[in-house]
Amino acid sequence: MSKAAGWLRGALALAVCGAAGVANAQSNVSLYGQVDAWVGAAKAPGGERAWTQGGGGMSTSYWGMKGSEDLGDGLKAIFTLEDFFLPQNGHYGRFTGDSFFSRNAYVGLQSNTLGTVTMGRLTTSYFVSTILFNPFIDSYTFSPMVYHTFLGLAGQGIVGDSGWSNAVMYATPDYKGLGASFSYAFGNKAGETGQNKWSAAAMYFHGPLAATLAYQQVKFDAVPDDQAGITGFRNQQALQAGLTYDFKVVKFFGQYQYIKNTITGGNLTSNGGQLGFTVPLGGGNVMASYAYTKNSGANTSSRNTWAIGYDYGLSKRTDVYTAYLNDKVSGLDAGNTFGVGMRMKF
Repeated sequence: MSKAAGWLRGALALAVCGAAGVANAQSNVSLYGQVDAWVGAAKAPGGERAWTQGGGGMSTSYWGMKGSEDLGDGLKAIFTLEDFFLPQNGHYGRFTGDSFFSRNAYVGLQSNTLGTVTMGRLTTSYFVSTILFNPFIDSYTFSPMVYHTFLGLAGQGIVGDSGWSNAVMYATPDYKGLGASFSYAFGNKAGETGQNKWSAAAMYFHGPLAATLAYQQVKFDAVPDDQAGITGFRNQQALQAGLTYDFKVVKFFGQYQYIKNTITGGNLTSNGGQLGFTVPLGGGNVMASYAYTKNSGANTSSRNTWAIGYDYGLSKRTDVYTAYLNDKVSGLDAGNTFGVGMRMKF
């Protein structure tokens, strides 16, 4: 298994079924996570500037526990519990009202030959596709592609969150750098079997080249019939393709994204993408990214977002960073965010 593909399977929380007898069971549990805090200023498009000390400048802070038990014959039982938190005030979750283990909370079975299956609350394959193929990865503060995908304005962006509750996921074993996953999330409401979410994704890692293709369809946001914050909302289909190539002196990133919202009274479609690069410099990395999205149908707004930053590693577990982001939505004054921060993994 390639190192990148192995990391991906862990990030996706992929796990699968197989039949095996219990023999000489061995188990282990580990504690891990990261703390990320930054200071600077933020101004949303059309809003006012706020000077702030916040959390999650480059990555959302979280802590977690995971463990496995060897069931014999290549089969393992696995579990993961992961909680986001806000280091600036000590609150759990990403925002007020977020669930405690909102990052991941699952149990499952893992087989090297048959693949893996998990069930519970699961990080979506679409989210992993988004963060692995842009230079700013999972930054909700400085990543243009995260803004366009998960922090949508003027009808843009996906619904259904970066993690799905009441979900089941299957992932194939890695085959020469190629892997795929399939997910289904239940609405858990009697008489509402049509209220569901499902996705399929594939990723390929081979040497300097990596590629992704992810698709998902959702029919509600948090609970069945909640309209996903859009009047008349019926369902959303989202498709994303991504590509990276590492030349060592520079690594290029590219993404394309198509989103269609089926809405009573008028559909809304978004087309866009992201281009970016990272360059090793002085013991750290320069990061740059530009994202563009154009709406059509019930809304014809557009959005242009760019960011540049520098991340410097003090050690294998600790880094410091600085970044600037500019965000322009048609019809609104441009917004921008800038600051410096520190991140430590444990």
